Amino acid sequence: MHPGFYAWWKSAHCGGGDFGEARAYGPGGHGGYGPGRRRGRGEGGEQDAEQRMAGFEHDEAGPFGVKRPLRFLAFKLELSDDQVAGLAAILSDLKTERAQVSVDQRRRIAHIADALEGATFDAAKANDAGALQVEAAERLRKAVSGALVKIHELLDAEQRKKLAYLLRTGALSI
Repeated sequence: MHPGFYAWWKSAHCGGGDFGEARAYGPGGHGGYGPGRRRGRGEGGEQDAEQRMAGFEHDEAGPFGVKRPLRFLAFKLELSDDQVAGLAAILSDLKTERAQVSVDQRRRIAHIADALEGATFDAAKANDAGALQVEAAERLRKAVSGALVKIHELLDAEQRKKLAYLLRTGALSI
């Protein structure tokens, strides 16, 4: 390595160097990485960088309110490899059940459309649509309850406390 890069390398990778604080130079004070690439302390940069490196995007994309629930839970709960495999199976079953509920939802909408399409309103088809909705909701409730029981059995006491904390704070939703 060229001697001129030692200070930069120490600043970027070790948090120090000959020029003081790593994030005090460069455009916008971002340690030479440029705006938006690396946030300094005090802006939530360390936590945000940790989550970006782990690949977590918090949006309502997954069954647990995060885009990658298995990776998120494995990281936050510090799961062992066996626990990750068990949780993967549980989440897979839950994902399948949610997909079936989605199919039932489309079927229900088709029944409602058929009820409205004719010259007279077909109350029987509308009632069938309502029955499909109730049946799908009950099946999903049972699937989620079963998944929660399995997750409870899979985790140790400390991990269950962390999971409960994530649910209470809204970092995770079911």
